[in-house]
Amino acid sequence: MHIPACETNELNIIPFEEALLNEGEGSFEYDREKWLYVPNAYTEYRYILGTRGKNPLICIGINPSTAKPDDLDNTLKSVERTARFNGYDSFIMFNVYAQRATNPKDMDCSFNEQLHNENMNAFRYILSSYGEGNKPAVWAAWGTIIEKRPYLIDCVREMIKIGNEYDAGWYTVGKRSVKGHPHHPLYLKNNSPVEAFDVEGYIKTL
Repeated sequence: MHIPACETNELNIIPFEEALLNEGEGSFEYDREKWLYVPNAYTEYRYILGTRGKNPLICIGINPSTAKPDDLDNTLKSVERTARFNGYDSFIMFNVYAQRATNPKDMDCSFNEQLHNENMNAFRYILSSYGEGNKPAVWAAWGTIIEKRPYLIDCVREMIKIGNEYDAGWYTVGKRSVKGHPHHPLYLKNNSPVEAFDVEGYIKTL
């Protein structure tokens, strides 16, 4: 379990670019040729966790929990299986909001603009790092939890705009909710296919 120690507005947020390059106090040993983990020490927030490759499936949840390299939770294990089944050489777990909280009810009550901006810098980094000829594949997987905080929908709106800059394709996996929210990665079948997602049409309904 990870229960936030405080609202993230009380933290000294490490900028994404600095976190990407810095080994960081409290970092631990893992295969950096295989894993992309930013920051690379366990903190109150996480920008990126995934494996390195030229054609990753980018999964977008709501917020990170406790997973780290070589210690994936059940959600991340499902993401890894789904990426592999659909022919991707790697996966990236990204989130609408970067604050760690095992229970999304414990997320910030007040929106942290600085944390959000650095999270968007991380999103741009992921989209820009695709191999030549590969169109970024973004898997919307935030589930109905998107309704937990009013600011989360605005975060998604900005991600859509950034995705358009890089000609990203949007997908879902599994059955969508009555309101059209994309399915969460947990409890998916091992052979679940990605399906095209009209994210622009979806966001207009919220």
